[in-house]
Amino acid sequence: MENTDFTESLERDGQLLADAAEKAGADAPVPTCPEWRVRDLLSHTGRVHRWATGFVAQGLQQPVPFPEAPGLPDDQLADWLRDGCRTLVRALRSAPADLSCWTFLPAPSPLAFWTRRQAHETAVHRADAEVALGAGITAVTPAFAVDGIDELLVGMQARERSTMRTELPKTLLIRAAGAAGTPAAAWTVRLSDAPPRAERIPGAAAGDTALSGAATADCVIEGSAPDLYFALWNRRSLDGITVTGDAGLARLWQERSGL
Repeated sequence: MENTDFTESLERDGQLLADAAEKAGADAPVPTCPEWRVRDLLSHTGRVHRWATGFVAQGLQQPVPFPEAPGLPDDQLADWLRDGCRTLVRALRSAPADLSCWTFLPAPSPLAFWTRRQAHETAVHRADAEVALGAGITAVTPAFAVDGIDELLVGMQARERSTMRTELPKTLLIRAAGAAGTPAAAWTVRLSDAPPRAERIPGAAAGDTALSGAATADCVIEGSAPDLYFALWNRRSLDGITVTGDAGLARLWQERSGL
């Protein structure tokens, strides 16, 4: 996916998030983030957008703290979120291709990192707002989902802050079924008492046992890429997703993989 694809997704999902949050009401609980109300969701996402904007717009070379909570009345939070998202989108679109700034995951460039990371951050939290509203989660494209699964498994879960650990080494296979024009994808995730280590399997095809490593995995989780995307981020259940082998590992993922 290109940077333009990610900024378009970010722009769209920021608006959908604000709209769903506004309809749900600031005091509505967020089932996918049990300690939050919608006001907390808006505050968090808006602060993340402004935090990211600082790196992109100012070329900050070192990490900085999140901005303070906005301290606004509930009825102003959705518009505050919209404003911050628009500012971030403008910063990303106007940033030079050779932007130099701090990042926290490997990426082809700092600009590629921030467009990708903020697109997925916003998509996941947009789903939170839709769940809070009691509406269905708006689907993402298969290509966006595959990219997001890759970022989650290979990047986000590999950080020391990941709590997805097992006492004994285990192997989890994640396999996303392809769609028209989108190749299938699969990942081997090695679990242990250290952060997960994931590797995308080159050329893997859904249903191809030889390529996808199903024969040696302790547990295989497979389904459509969009369903897997939200399930692996714990924004939807495993209903409709096939789990074979040690189902306890799939449950453990849902219990311990939160970031």
